[in-house]
Amino acid sequence: MGKPTTEASVRLTIKAKPRASQSRITAVDGLQVEARLAAPPVDGAANAELLRLLAEALALRASALRLVVGQTSKHKVVEIAGLSAAEITERLHRAAAGTGAR
Repeated sequence: MGKPTTEASVRLTIKAKPRASQSRITAVDGLQVEARLAAPPVDGAANAELLRLLAEALALRASALRLVVGQTSKHKVVEIAGLSAAEITERLHRAAAGTGAR
């Protein structure tokens, strides 16, 4: 489950669904997220798209996110630096609702 790892980072648990018509966050439950990804799960394309989508939704640079578990699985864990769990949850809810990160 998503748990803070240090004061400076938070872990987010993600269920990724590749090969969607468009990339978007479809559900948020605390630090658990479901995301549809337009990229196929080939050569890391879906992982790269997931990190891009999260960075955009959270209004962070891609370097603030790191895939730590699930490189070849639909179930992933991403470590996020620079935001609190509450800020992450709030921004992801806005992104899932289609209102943007800020």
